Amino acid sequence: MDDRKSPFDVIGQLGALRRYARSLVRNPDDAEDLVQDALMRAYERRPTFHQGANLRAWLMSVLHNTHIDSLRRKRSQTRRVEEAALLSQGLHHGGAEDVVRLGQLREAFFSLPEEQRAALHLVAIDEMSYQDAARVLDIPVGTLMSRLSRARARLRAFEEDRTPTHLKIVGGTDNDHG
Repeated sequence: MDDRKSPFDVIGQLGALRRYARSLVRNPDDAEDLVQDALMRAYERRPTFHQGANLRAWLMSVLHNTHIDSLRRKRSQTRRVEEAALLSQGLHHGGAEDVVRLGQLREAFFSLPEEQRAALHLVAIDEMSYQDAARVLDIPVGTLMSRLSRARARLRAFEEDRTPTHLKIVGGTDNDHG
């Protein structure tokens, strides 16, 4: 058996990584998540580590960059949510009926099969091109178009099948519309 240490021995660096992560995020659970994400990223990028280089410095750099990427992702997501809220405030002047309808439309969207929902989200919500969305999903463009077509057809069927208010008139029947 070979007793030599591997030049990529990250176990000896865990304490330092955890301490640095905790100083960055100030929460033990988040720090553990950050260390785990950074170690996964480091393992994926292991070929870029030059033998003889300072492993601790390289791992700290990976951890720092993972943290920065996480912050950027969170800021971007927060900004999108805030923009959507502002947009919806400007567009939504309806009453309870509209709230019910939007909830039902949301349910219909989330009831789509995962592959259709993902395709529709990337193209319709994130406004990606068909080529980019197909690349993200790792599928041919034709497959993406087929999934989009099926998703849109299911949502159109939802719209066509609903009654004007989706609410039953008290004392009436489902066929009473006014």
